[in-house]
Amino acid sequence: MLSDDEGKKLISYARNSIKSKFKKDNTNSNIDINGFDSKQGCFVSLHKQGELRGCIGFPEPVLPLKDAIFEAAQSAAFNDPRFSPITESELDEIELEISVLTVPKLIKTKSPEEYLNKIKIGEDGLIIRTNFSSGLLLPQVFTEYNCTPKDALEMLCEKAGLSKDSWKDADSKIFKFQAQIFSE
Repeated sequence: MLSDDEGKKLISYARNSIKSKFKKDNTNSNIDINGFDSKQGCFVSLHKQGELRGCIGFPEPVLPLKDAIFEAAQSAAFNDPRFSPITESELDEIELEISVLTVPKLIKTKSPEEYLNKIKIGEDGLIIRTNFSSGLLLPQVFTEYNCTPKDALEMLCEKAGLSKDSWKDADSKIFKFQAQIFSE
C-alpha cells in the first residue's frame, strides 16, 4: 500500500511528465521519484470538467511504477485513440487520477454464473481476454455506473468489442484486480 503522500508525489510526477512533453524535455527531472522502483500495473486517467479526456495504463506489472506512471500519463494525454491530444492551454483544466493495480488474477469458475458471486463491486476491476479481443475496466467505473456484477461483466464485454454475454463463453477468461486510487 502506498501512503497518501506517495500518491500525491505520483500525481505531481504524472502531471510533470505531461508538461515535459510540451517543453520537449522528456526527462521529468524536477521531481524526486526515488522509491518507486518495484514493478506495478497502473493507469492514469485524465478528466476535464468531470468527463473522461484520456485513460491509458499497464494492466500487468511490466515496468517500475515510476516508469509506468511516466509513460501512462503521456500516453493518456497524447495517444489515447478515443480523444484528440490535449493542448498545453487546457492542461490546467485537466484533473489527474492514478490507479495503482494489484496483479490481475484469473477468476476460476465451474460455470459462468459463478462469476456473479466472485466479483465485488467497489473493489474489483475486471479484464476479459478471448482469442480475439481483450478489455479492461477499472473498479471505480463500476461504482460510477452503479453496476451489479452482471452489469459489470456486460460493460466489460462491450469495452472489448464483444457481445454483452461473451463473458459466458468457454474461451473467455475473466481476471480481477484491485486498485489504490489517487486523484487531484
